[in-house]
Amino acid sequence: MYLTDKPIIKYRKDYRPSQYLIKKTQLKFELFNEYVLVYSELNIERNPLDQHPSLLPLVLDGVELELIDIAVDGEALSQDDFVLDKEYLTLHKVSQKFLLTTKVKIYPSKNTSLQGLYLSNGKFCTQCEAEGFRKITYYLDRPEVMSEFFVSIEGDKAAYPLLLSNGNPIESGELDNNRHFTRWHDPFPKPSYLFALVAGDLDCLEDSFSTMSGRKVKLELFVDKGKLNQCRFAMDSLINSMRWDEEKFGREYDLDLYMIVAVSDFNMGAMENKGLNVFNTAYVLANNKTATDSDFEGVERVIAHE
Repeated sequence: MYLTDKPIIKYRKDYRPSQYLIKKTQLKFELFNEYVLVYSELNIERNPLDQHPSLLPLVLDGVELELIDIAVDGEALSQDDFVLDKEYLTLHKVSQKFLLTTKVKIYPSKNTSLQGLYLSNGKFCTQCEAEGFRKITYYLDRPEVMSEFFVSIEGDKAAYPLLLSNGNPIESGELDNNRHFTRWHDPFPKPSYLFALVAGDLDCLEDSFSTMSGRKVKLELFVDKGKLNQCRFAMDSLINSMRWDEEKFGREYDLDLYMIVAVSDFNMGAMENKGLNVFNTAYVLANNKTATDSDFEGVERVIAHE
């Protein structure tokens, strides 16, 4: 899809389940202004539902990635062990269960597609629906491949004081050269298109929500500097939406933290990344001096949907 202007027709009748699953995904991002290094550890195993009599080559999606290192079960691969082209990384000799590690270099500041990881107004941001994750690292970038994610993000403290991803924060600390890190864990398996990362310097409106079982969920709404006075309605809409899900469906939010980040350069209204929703500012920023009735309705509707 990325290399031609002609649409590719995909038929449901041609669907085949993935022969491989990714049980655990561990990612480390080293953020720099000019580029980003992405380290990936994928625990891959054969799909127990697969009916093919033999193992097929493992074909991972990958677009606009600069491969630096690759290894299987800790052993570095030579160029004869894989095939690399503009869209795929293919490994012909794999086992039933193995650990694949890669290191790639990407250039978010040059990524104008608003897909994958990109740099906008001094902030790193992701949009991975529907096939943006393949522009971040090599992966089975298909919605039925669900994985538990562990994510580490490193960046400059002054430029990127906030280092956000899906799930719950589990660790943070200082590094050399005025850098710092955060680590995140999303315990609920998700497809790659729901992955999210945001790094930058933003203002934050904080609140909380008490679930029907008595758990306290921290709520954080991040916006550009000076925009906090346009966020209260969005936060109230979030709280009302969480309460409505409980009252109507008995559905209780299952993480300790729920975050929304408002981004001006975003190619959708919003995206329902688990625990870290990324929104277009049009569906977050609203107060009586800046918004019409229809603007308020849009904020409430989109927040409830996501």
